[in-house]
Amino acid sequence: MPSDPATTTRLGRDGPAVSAFCLGSMTWGTQTPPEDAHRQIDMARDHGVTFIDTAEMYPVNPITAATRGRTEQIIGDWIATHGRPDDMVIATKVTGIDSDVIEGGTPPLTPARLRAAVEDSLARLRCGCIDVFQLHWPDRDTYHFRENWTYHPPQEDADALRDAMLALLAEAQDLIREGKIAHFALSNDTAWGMAQWLGLARAHGLPRPVSLQNEYSLLCRLFDTDLAELCALEGVTLLAFSPLAAGLLTGKYAGGVTPEGSRRSLRPDLGGRITPRVFEAVSAYLGLAREWGLDPVQMALAWVAARPVPTVPILGATTAEQLATQLPALTLSLPQGLAEAIDEMHRLHPMPY
Repeated sequence: MPSDPATTTRLGRDGPAVSAFCLGSMTWGTQTPPEDAHRQIDMARDHGVTFIDTAEMYPVNPITAATRGRTEQIIGDWIATHGRPDDMVIATKVTGIDSDVIEGGTPPLTPARLRAAVEDSLARLRCGCIDVFQLHWPDRDTYHFRENWTYHPPQEDADALRDAMLALLAEAQDLIREGKIAHFALSNDTAWGMAQWLGLARAHGLPRPVSLQNEYSLLCRLFDTDLAELCALEGVTLLAFSPLAAGLLTGKYAGGVTPEGSRRSLRPDLGGRITPRVFEAVSAYLGLAREWGLDPVQMALAWVAARPVPTVPILGATTAEQLATQLPALTLSLPQGLAEAIDEMHRLHPMPY
């Protein structure tokens, strides 16, 4: 039986109560074999982590049509063996356009695409209801995935974008009424996007997004201004993915080292995160952890969990051994003064990628 987590977090104003940390799964089925993935679920539950995030697109490294849904199937196999515990909360996602996850090109997000993705995910997960169903990214251009350096705002008609959003919200409402999903949420969206979704939901009595899953870490803090204000005032929870900056904050890539079997061995630039300034910033945070007598992995995760906007860090581990080094962060409180020291470090090393 899982132990009680140190705290729980409610997603949004009316979403589910979830464990303070979430278990990520994006490598399950490529870098992580099914037996190790199941071990991670067991380990996480033993530490009170009962919230799992996945996606139809997973596994990654690489993303292919041939492996679409394999991660959900691995989770479904665990559920088939153990039964679905009452406290297990599952979040998954429908893939947006410009992905290789569907042969011939992933189609736009339409009500029919949303429904088909829900039905497929339910079958793979072998569960009756998906607790949190997310749009993996919007169909319009945004500044995520390092696109902020060359970002050009979308030129689409805003009313047409809102009409498409409204149609998706109406379909989400139908899926909720049918008991196939419980809550609607977003991922890789922006302040404008979230404001539109919230406004449409309010005006039409449709499902309100309960969470926003965006990248967030000591090295990636695009969320900290307009989005932070919006989520704080509107009651939207941040699900922070890559809180260890794709492994950079573990220190394993320091000095340009690329361990065999690591994510960098498959993606040398770590999705655009390897830049001329990044290792100087990593070294600074590793040094700060040493100065305060903390494990840098646990410091980075505890810092994300303690942000002023309600935030759930998503743990990501290729192996159960890596997960074991992260789990102590669940009960770690940052020493007084460390948050201020981190803020000063951020001023010295802003936006390293």
